[in-house]
Amino acid sequence: MATEPQGNGENAGEAPQAISVLAQYIKDLSFENPNAPRSMGNQAASPQITLQVNVNGKPLSGQDYEVELSIEGGAGEGAGTLFKFELLYGAVLRLSGIPQDSVHAVVMIEGPRLLFPFARQIIADATRNGGFPPLLIDPIDFVALYRNRMSTLQGQQAAGQA
Repeated sequence: MATEPQGNGENAGEAPQAISVLAQYIKDLSFENPNAPRSMGNQAASPQITLQVNVNGKPLSGQDYEVELSIEGGAGEGAGTLFKFELLYGAVLRLSGIPQDSVHAVVMIEGPRLLFPFARQIIADATRNGGFPPLLIDPIDFVALYRNRMSTLQGQQAAGQA
């Protein structure tokens, strides 16, 4: 026999909101150390670190969604490249009780927010295993990333209609 949670009546009849991570996985991982072993002696100077982050999400079935966090970057440029990496880290999320008009934002903000610590560790381990100090990526503001992406899409749609 199921029981309904007792509360103050404000959310009576509404399902509790929840995000469940059903699976996490590396879809693609690449680490390059193109100038080894010469690059191993150039670690005294602080190289220019580049970083590019992207998030994609898509519905799978019912309440399940796939989110992909893509992080690419490297240290140095051209002949002075120390290392480059690419990580595509994914997850299957189950959303329950999330209003339909909020699903896209939840997938594109909360999904990568849940995945980021794991992706950060994978990149730190890859750079350390590549012979360099671990690259510890600073936290990412996924709300700002989402807003920028939405404003870019709206600008493109407005330009297409003009």
